[in-house]
Amino acid sequence: MNTFTSDPRVVITGLGAISCLGTGVAAHWDGLLAGGGQPAEVPLPHLNMRTRKMYLVDRAQVPAKPSRFAGLELGSSPRLAVAAAEQALTDAGLEYGTRDAVPVVLGVELGNADMQEIQRSAGRTAWTTLTPAAAVVGAEIGSRAPLTSVGNACSASGYALTIGLDMIRAGEATTVLVGGAEGITRAGIGAFNRLGAADPVRCRPFDRSRAGTMFGDGSAMIVLEAAEHARRRGAEPYAELAGAAWSCDAYHPTAPDPSGDQIVRAMTEALADARLSACDVGCVIPHGTGTPLNDVVESQALHRVFGERTRALPLFSLKAMIGHTTGAAGAFACLTATLMLRHGRSPANTPIEQDPECDVWVPQGRSVPLAAPAVLVNTYAFGGNNTSLVIKDAVGEHAEGAR
Repeated sequence: MNTFTSDPRVVITGLGAISCLGTGVAAHWDGLLAGGGQPAEVPLPHLNMRTRKMYLVDRAQVPAKPSRFAGLELGSSPRLAVAAAEQALTDAGLEYGTRDAVPVVLGVELGNADMQEIQRSAGRTAWTTLTPAAAVVGAEIGSRAPLTSVGNACSASGYALTIGLDMIRAGEATTVLVGGAEGITRAGIGAFNRLGAADPVRCRPFDRSRAGTMFGDGSAMIVLEAAEHARRRGAEPYAELAGAAWSCDAYHPTAPDPSGDQIVRAMTEALADARLSACDVGCVIPHGTGTPLNDVVESQALHRVFGERTRALPLFSLKAMIGHTTGAAGAFACLTATLMLRHGRSPANTPIEQDPECDVWVPQGRSVPLAAPAVLVNTYAFGGNNTSLVIKDAVGEHAEGAR
């Protein structure tokens, strides 16, 4: 039973990140302000395909351990997950020995694929478990609570965040570690090359020359906590996860529904869950993958939710900075939204030549102050799996250095 009835809010008290921008939350924010990362050649053999680049974590910053778990050899994804989890829990003030009741909910799609591909390239025919990260993280942090791996493609960690939110609201936990992690993968890149959805240049959402998406690896972790529990132990929250909603197009295995009805529904219901209106949103982090149809449909859907205000509402195109981190994309977007609220602004976007069919505001050349106290995050996936999340200033203020 939930004992925190006097304050039902769910807040964010810890953050951890490793991406092409570096290790740690400060490196992530500084990297965004500096214009984001650059794609690099993937260090795997047999890349016989048109697009062979990703936004890669510096290989020197990929942790070497844990290298094995329960007899399973671990690739980069679970190792990145463990490192980012430790960052987030330490940031929240939850030291080892106090984490046994903390559930772990991770969005992981391609997961341990790099280890599987290395083994098969060496002639080993046994298949390796693809998604061990939640179990590995749980063991490493000392959790004895439920461990959940969500694998519904590129919205996986968006769904994971809603699961963590529901667990706290239902009184199943006071604190939940939520996030996502992905490693490099030849199979994933190959699949998008075959679909004709892999951009050989970079990830260019809303650009008239966009030619698909480009992947990135890394891990983002977020500590969700009942607001009253955080207050009792003296933790200062970054922000509030105020609302979330799911929807499903069920339209096509890979393409979005051109009507955009279900992504409008997800955004509208997330705002209703947060008890906010469209006017309370100061920035949107769109799904924005760089695929031609997705960016147009999402732009049109934003107009249906925000009306005439859409042209004055800043969008921050995160995937142009760190690539499409697939199952971890929602967690990276939520972490970035949280930092925007902390600093009171949206970084400048990577310069683009904007597609006139994407009639949205993608500010370039300068950062933009947040004019309202909430950020809307969208994450979509193959199969029409949609999630929208609303992150809100925890104290109603978003001045630089408020934390």
